[in-house]
Amino acid sequence: MAFDAYDDHEQSERVQKWLRENGLSIVVGVVIGLIAIFGYQKWRGHRTEHQLAASGLYQQLQTVIDTGNANASDVLIQQLMNDYADTPYAMFAVSDRARRQTEAKQYDKALDSLSWAEQHATSPELKALVDLRMAHVQLAKGDAQATLSALDRMPADSYAVVSQELRGDALVKLGRRDDALKAYQAAVKAMGPNAQQGNEVQLKIDDLATAGKQGA
Repeated sequence: MAFDAYDDHEQSERVQKWLRENGLSIVVGVVIGLIAIFGYQKWRGHRTEHQLAASGLYQQLQTVIDTGNANASDVLIQQLMNDYADTPYAMFAVSDRARRQTEAKQYDKALDSLSWAEQHATSPELKALVDLRMAHVQLAKGDAQATLSALDRMPADSYAVVSQELRGDALVKLGRRDDALKAYQAAVKAMGPNAQQGNEVQLKIDDLATAGKQGA
């Protein structure tokens, strides 16, 4: 019992000595940990509010677009670009503007919009989508080589059906029929076993085959 009591006393003394030597460090560590936890929670809350505000502006933009008020639309898009460029909603808004610009045959403006959207895409998937839209605009503009350049920036398996069909269209314009045929065939393959017979891409393949026979 005496030895046990001595051991308990010795251990208590050692603990108290260790606390005296390290107590301040423990307190500081605890305080820093609490600050980090509360700081992260505050930052997370701010991020949530930031995203919600951007979402609200984007929804407001859709309503304004439906009214045909171009000036009000531009104001909201600019606000998203200035204050919420780090959210996907700004990229969506600018990409939507590019679509309207393309429909109005304002191809250079559409490409400027998409260039901004590409630089601010918040994920590789969104960046690939912007590149695909840039390829569409370049083809509509008549620049087949720039179309291929935009498609080449995309990962090989991104939006395979649409991107391969678009690649085939660009290659046809460049007179590279064999390469176009390969691209169209890749698009059909990407559709999988449930691809509809007589789909648009298959018709393009048939047209190339017919043109090849006539040119033979």
